Amino acid sequence: MSAIDSFVARAKELGKSIVLPEGQDPRVVAAANMAIENGVVKKVIVLGTEAEIAAACAKAGITERKFEQLDYLASAEFAVYANELYEKRKAKGLTIEKATAMMQSRIYYGAMMSKHGLVDGLVAGSIASTADMLRAAFHCIGTAPGMKIASSCFVMDLVKPAPAGDEVLLFGDCGVNPNPDADQLVDIAIATANTYRALMGKTPRVAMLSFSTYGSAQHELLDKVIEATAKLKERIAAENLDIIADGELQADAAIVPSVAAAKAPESPLAGSANVLIFPDLNAGNIAYKLTQRLAGAGAYGPILQGLAKPLNDLSRGCNAEDIYGVMAITACQAGK
Repeated sequence: MSAIDSFVARAKELGKSIVLPEGQDPRVVAAANMAIENGVVKKVIVLGTEAEIAAACAKAGITERKFEQLDYLASAEFAVYANELYEKRKAKGLTIEKATAMMQSRIYYGAMMSKHGLVDGLVAGSIASTADMLRAAFHCIGTAPGMKIASSCFVMDLVKPAPAGDEVLLFGDCGVNPNPDADQLVDIAIATANTYRALMGKTPRVAMLSFSTYGSAQHELLDKVIEATAKLKERIAAENLDIIADGELQADAAIVPSVAAAKAPESPLAGSANVLIFPDLNAGNIAYKLTQRLAGAGAYGPILQGLAKPLNDLSRGCNAEDIYGVMAITACQAGK
């Protein structure tokens, strides 16, 4: 079973609802119908005018809609959401006119729907930019309790299992934070661990990666990883989190049991990490692309995490099946 198939199976058990803001896109309406027909979610709300939705359905070859359509600009909640955004950000100089203009963005409106519990999550980005997605997430949804930053991870669906037997690894952060400090690395580690548990239903085993294992090298670049590892372990203990974590570790000591036995025999991971946390965006982005292109792994993401409600971005070049898969991931993130 592929990673996406397993996420779809988990999503079917949860019965979540998703908003798809970009209803003018034929790929979006096709994915919406597909998700309802296959029972991946219980409800999909697609934003757009009747004319937009009708045109998109015609292009997608859809004759019977399985999803709900909402003309958000004509909705009763539009003015309410605009005023709420104004009240939230007026201290930062936002005017009611600007808030109203911002709420005309489909992504902002969909994010407010998610915030208010009308849906469990949002998937967009087939048309909107990643920057637009992140702004809507930060302005409307905000971070989850205990999280100071949002981050991202990639789900790596391996062609050949890792030496410890895992077929899926999560890499974080590979798409949002260029150079996180120690405290931000802790947030990234916990957020990625939470994503792993939501998607895989198993205990996250988190490795804080570097070019050193247990002090085998000395350099200022290592200091934040060492500090982050100590703070991560403290937070896991203080909050009684079901996460196994260790660092600083080189990648081979993190995922190869025989190497771990030689380099880090006392590591609780014992070379079986399933969540890999990179020290910066350079390392994370390079690693996921190499794993994808040289090892043939499927790479799903960037999956946004650390937010109060799940909101996920799409590649502009996505197809309906890609959107369908991200909908399943988002439903899993929404949890039970």
